[in-house]
Amino acid sequence: MKTRFLYLILGDQLSHDYLTWAGFDPEQDQVLMAEVLDESRSTLSSKQRTVLFLSAMRHFAQELRASGIRLTYIDLAQQCDSFSSALEMALTMDLNRAHTKPEVLRCVLPGDHRVLRQIRLWCQEHQVSLELLPDSHFITQQGEFTQWMAQRKQPRMEYWYRHLRKTRQWLMDNDGKPQGGQWNYDKDNRGTFTKQGPDPLPPLPSFSPDSMTLAVMADVEQYLPGLPGAVDNFNWPVTREQALMALDDFITHRLPRFGDYQDAMWTDQPWLYHSLLSSSLNLKLLNPVEVIEAAEKAWLDGRAPLNAVEGFIRQILGWREYIRGIYWHHRDQWDSFNFLQSERSLPDLYWSADTDMQCLKQSVSQVLQHGYGHHIQRLMVTGLFALLWETKPQLVHEWYLAMYVDAVAWVEVPNTLGMSQYADGGIVGSKPYIASGAYIKRMSNYCRHCPYKPEQANGDNACPFTTLYWHFIAKHRSWLQHNPRLGMQVKNWDRKDAQEQQAIEQRAQWLFENLEGADIESVS
Repeated sequence: MKTRFLYLILGDQLSHDYLTWAGFDPEQDQVLMAEVLDESRSTLSSKQRTVLFLSAMRHFAQELRASGIRLTYIDLAQQCDSFSSALEMALTMDLNRAHTKPEVLRCVLPGDHRVLRQIRLWCQEHQVSLELLPDSHFITQQGEFTQWMAQRKQPRMEYWYRHLRKTRQWLMDNDGKPQGGQWNYDKDNRGTFTKQGPDPLPPLPSFSPDSMTLAVMADVEQYLPGLPGAVDNFNWPVTREQALMALDDFITHRLPRFGDYQDAMWTDQPWLYHSLLSSSLNLKLLNPVEVIEAAEKAWLDGRAPLNAVEGFIRQILGWREYIRGIYWHHRDQWDSFNFLQSERSLPDLYWSADTDMQCLKQSVSQVLQHGYGHHIQRLMVTGLFALLWETKPQLVHEWYLAMYVDAVAWVEVPNTLGMSQYADGGIVGSKPYIASGAYIKRMSNYCRHCPYKPEQANGDNACPFTTLYWHFIAKHRSWLQHNPRLGMQVKNWDRKDAQEQQAIEQRAQWLFENLEGADIESVS
C-alpha cells in the first residue's frame, strides 16, 4: 500500500480543525504522533508540563482513532529519543507492513524553530518532500506580521494590537473607533487588594486525572525519572471538552474582576481571577477566536465590564500574536542574545523554593506544585530577580521553558529573553522591566511576611530586590541615563551620597557571594 502523505502531529497541535485534515484520505494517508524523550530530557520539561502534553496527546490520538484515522503512535516505552528517530521508526514500521516511503511529509509549522530544523534535516536526508501548513490557531495571516514590520523602524505591541482590532473589528464601534473611546484600559487594571485580601474566590473546575492521565504519570516516573516539580495536584484540561469547560468557567466566574486585579498577588492564592487558559490555547485545544468572541459577548451582554474584557482580549489578540511574530522574525538570533552580558548561574532557589524571600518562595513554590504563575509573578518576581541577579539569560529561558505548563518556544523565548531579561537589547520592550521591592509590596502582601524591608537598600534587613535594583542602575547608568523611562532613576542614584552608594554596592556583593547558584545542567 502506498503512503501519499505522512502527517506529523506535534504535541502542541491538538486540533481537529487544522488544515491537516482538509483532503485527508484514510486510504492513502496516515498520521504520526510521538512521545519524544529528549523533549523532556535534553530540553528539560517538568513533571507537570510533561504529563500535560503527553496526556493531551494520548487523548487526542484516541479521538483520531475513533474517527477512523490511520495513526502510528510512539509512546515513552518505545524509547524514542528525537523527532528524527520517530520519523525513522515510523518509516521502518511502514516498510514492515509493505508500505512505501511517503511521498510527502506534512506538518503544521512547529512552534519551535529547533524542532523545525530537525524535521527539515530528516526530510533532506531521506529525500522526502516537506510541506509546512500554516497554523490556523492564530489570528494573524501568513506574511501579515512581516509586512507590518517592514513599515516600522521600532515596532511596538500596542500598534500591532490596534491594527488587529481595526482589521478584525473586535471591540470597535460603527465609526471605526475603539469601544469606550480608549484603545486600552491598562491604567484601570492595576488594582490591589485591601489588607483583608481578595473576597472568597470561585472554585476552579475539577479535571481530576482519568485512567489515561494516571498511566502517563506512571510512564513519566518510569521512563523520565528525576524531572523537577510534582504532579500530586494535577488539574489541567487535557481534552477540548475540558478546555471548553474551563473557558466557560472563566467567562462566568472570574472575567468580571480579572481587569481590576490582573496585576495583584496574594499569599497562597496562585489563581485569583486569571483565566488559566494559556495551556489550552497553546496546545490548540482552544482557538483564540472563540476565546476572544466569548469575552466580547460577555461585555455585550453586560456580564463583564469593558476594562476587564479589553485587558483580557489584549493579552490574546495583542500580546500573543505579537510575541509569535517577533519570535519568527528573529528566529536565528535568540540563542545568541545577551545584551547585558549576564553570566551568573540560576540560583538554587528556582528548583527548591528554599528561600526566606517570601515573594520568591510563593512564586516558585506554585510553579513547582502547579507549573503556573501569572504574568506579574513571571515578569516582576521570578523574572525580575533573575535579571537583577545577572543570570545568564539562556539559563533563565531554559527554566521557564521547563517549568511552566503553557511554555512553547514561540511564546516563551521572546517573553523570557526579550521582555523579562532584556537580553535582546530592546526588541520586545522599550526598557528593562526592573523595580525595587517597593513594587512587590504595592502589588501584594508578600512583604508582610518577609524578614526583609523593601524600602531598605543596604544593611542586614535590606530587601535583595531593592539592593540589586540600585546595583543594576549603577552598573548600567551610562546607557540607562538616555532611556526616557529610566533616566530619572539614574539621577536618583546620583543624588545618593557616596557613603550610601558604597553601602549598597557592598550589600550587593555580599548577596552575590552568599546566595549559591546552580546550573540547569546540574539539575537535569
